[in-house]
Amino acid sequence: MKKTVLITGASSGFGRETAKLFSRQGWNVAATMRSPEKETELTALDNVLVTKLDVTDNASIQNAVAQSIARFGQIDVLVNNAGYGAMGALETAGESQIRQQFEVNLFGLIETTKAVLPGMRAQQSGVIINVSSIGGRLTFPFSSLYHATKFAVEGLTESLQYELNPLGIRLKLVEPGGYKTEFAGRSMDVMDAGELAEYSAPFKKFMGMIDNWPMSANIAEVAEVIYEAATDGTERLRYLSGSDAEQVVQARQQLNDIDFKKMMAAQTGL
Repeated sequence: MKKTVLITGASSGFGRETAKLFSRQGWNVAATMRSPEKETELTALDNVLVTKLDVTDNASIQNAVAQSIARFGQIDVLVNNAGYGAMGALETAGESQIRQQFEVNLFGLIETTKAVLPGMRAQQSGVIINVSSIGGRLTFPFSSLYHATKFAVEGLTESLQYELNPLGIRLKLVEPGGYKTEFAGRSMDVMDAGELAEYSAPFKKFMGMIDNWPMSANIAEVAEVIYEAATDGTERLRYLSGSDAEQVVQARQQLNDIDFKKMMAAQTGL
């Protein structure tokens, strides 16, 4: 019997590449997104269901899970991929921006996970893969809200192992480094420095560093890591993706807090 994966945020980037890879490997794929009516490539694949799922709308989460089960019988793997980053000085963030960052990156992930758990408990098997980031292990300037959500995802996922592993459900964290996706476009909310002059120059330096960060164009690499996490059959928790991810995480592990902060400040020109 074919296995089924449900992927959030499948309209572009990591989610789209992951949907295509699982499809090529013979899986049933529930490729979910906020605007499925705009999708053309994934809908042409025989074993792919393209359906609406907005992680900030619990009704759409429940409907997408129900449609996936009705079409394919069960969900074997959940890939919580949907997310975006709010960048800028915390002091300039509005209440709606703060809440939206947590609604998408954390609360929506939690609700989607809860929606698939009854089925996974009943079948006594499943894999939940949360796409985090190196930003869940270390921090960059002017990204405090984004890092807060990704650190929360890391803690949530690590803790869930204790309650879900005994039920046959494995937890995974995929932590990509820098890739050329739409994260720096429509998936980024730039709050900048507002009218606060004290933040303006440092923020411009930081954004210049982001523009020149050596981003990998090999998005498929992340999809391959996600597929490995889904199929390796181990209780391994964390999967880094990208040479920059490995280097910067290693530096964070080797340096104390002060030295890492100095290194990051030097790299970002702050």
